[in-house]
Amino acid sequence: MSGILYGRVDEERNLKIDRIGFIVEYKSKVQFCNPTMNNSSGRMDRSGGFGRSDRSNIRGGMGGGRFNNGRDFSMNGMQRGERLRKPNWNIEELPPFEKNFYKELPSVTNRSPMEVYQFRQTHSITLSDKRVPNPVMAFEEASLPDYLMNQIRKNSFASPTPIQSQAWPIVMSGRNLVGIAKTGSGKTLGFILPAIVHITNQAHLARGDGPICLVLVPTRELAQQVQEVASEYGRTTQVRSVCVYGGAPKGPQIRDLERGAEICIATPGRLIDFLEANRTNLRRCTYLVLDEADRMLDMGFEPQIRKIIEQIRPDRQTLMWSATWPKEVRKLAEDFISEFVQINIGNVELAANHNILQIVDVCMDHEKEEKLVKLLNEIIEEKENKTIIFVDTKRKCDDLHRRMKRDGWPVTCIHGDKSQQERDWALNDFKQGRSAILLATDVASRGLDMDDIKFVVNYDYPNGSEDYIHRIGRTGRAHKTGTAYTFFTPSNIKQANELINILREANQQVSPKLIQMAENARGLSKGRSRWGGGDFGRGRGGRGRSGGYGGARSYGASTSGSYQKNGSAGAAANGFTNGYSSQKTGQWNSGGQY
Repeated sequence: MSGILYGRVDEERNLKIDRIGFIVEYKSKVQFCNPTMNNSSGRMDRSGGFGRSDRSNIRGGMGGGRFNNGRDFSMNGMQRGERLRKPNWNIEELPPFEKNFYKELPSVTNRSPMEVYQFRQTHSITLSDKRVPNPVMAFEEASLPDYLMNQIRKNSFASPTPIQSQAWPIVMSGRNLVGIAKTGSGKTLGFILPAIVHITNQAHLARGDGPICLVLVPTRELAQQVQEVASEYGRTTQVRSVCVYGGAPKGPQIRDLERGAEICIATPGRLIDFLEANRTNLRRCTYLVLDEADRMLDMGFEPQIRKIIEQIRPDRQTLMWSATWPKEVRKLAEDFISEFVQINIGNVELAANHNILQIVDVCMDHEKEEKLVKLLNEIIEEKENKTIIFVDTKRKCDDLHRRMKRDGWPVTCIHGDKSQQERDWALNDFKQGRSAILLATDVASRGLDMDDIKFVVNYDYPNGSEDYIHRIGRTGRAHKTGTAYTFFTPSNIKQANELINILREANQQVSPKLIQMAENARGLSKGRSRWGGGDFGRGRGGRGRSGGYGGARSYGASTSGSYQKNGSAGAAANGFTNGYSSQKTGQWNSGGQY
């Protein structure tokens, strides 16, 4: 039992409880981990537990996230949240609260139906309900109090974003909302400012009260960034916020909760831990936000989210934000949000930000590193050159970081095995511009909210199109433009058609080589025999059809866009840099690059 100090033993329930109230043994069947144990990658864990984001229920470890194929079992074999009992809510006995604070100005009320229609048409705004307030087109029209308006003016914002223009009147009226909008649309202010107005119109917190506003997010990076916004605007009226997430010690977070905070931004797993240990409660919560709901469900958080929502009074005001609208998100909304208004900004289907220029280079795996160097040599000469490079594994992230650092590149890296201190240091280095390049796994693909990221490079193509959308969404934020480069190899062939659909929806040029790969993928799906029965590049069973994947054939850099034997890596690398140079003019050359 090395490394764990018990506070007391509950003989009746056969529990051992640590000094800050967390159950550390159940039915005496649990094998505990020494705090200096190796993590899953074989390295010594620096954080005192498993070095994965939000994936362990061990004290000092991480909270939340997908664990054991999404089942998320805690150490005692029980599912996280099983000890939480659903309150027997009686609406008539609950203390009333106010949630309608909107006072529509005459200039908004008197807006003609044609003017409102044209505004919504211009910004691709669609609504599920016709009985909604007109959009506001200036901050002064939003019924925001002076203390918030003063902070907005300090930030020199010109006008609300489309999602803010339509969401604020709805939310400030006290209605439930589901917002479907791409990344970088300004949704954080869309829910934080109404939250502060909501909080300042409620009774003050008493000792032992939990938060009035709860914001659930998928990652600690996003939690920290939402808290930055909440702190910036909350300090003007003494609205306190606390950030609760895995990967950091629980003690300081518990102290912050016990001091009292009107806003709690949390990852579901860590919040469940605190609720089960009675370190906080949600009895006072009347304003709930689910941010990036699709991502939380992707990460296996649905059971925790459902347990948490059960702890909140059913007449609360609820806001759900998502970049996509799959059936799982729809089901969650239907189960827990009553009579909501849905706002769509743009297409509700999976779609990329149209402000991002997408360039796809079809190549071989062994060509990628040389291509990356040539591309970065071009990018680094730009005045605005902040770049994120995404890779698929933590080991590759570390290896590439070490080699790039050795060669003098201004690079830092972040992934799930980094301690919280290392991650904070790397992100701060990147934000401050001391490192112009950030290497990352998908742990950072959502939640990195910076307006000055100009380039995204998908060194490895992600597992799904949704992750691709959210990776490239790190650039092109706040109405700015950005460029996303993607290395696409034969190992990604099954995703070629989906990528083509994303490119075409965003009015991007599509490489002839990518189109050819999609056609070959369709041929493969009809049966492996027509391709000679071999694997890519292995040459098993013969070459099959001309232009297939048998033998030693590979993708080269032919200007005709066809496959070449023994394609030159150096020649292939030129395609990307030539593409980068010509992306300023938007031209397409015969080699399938911009």
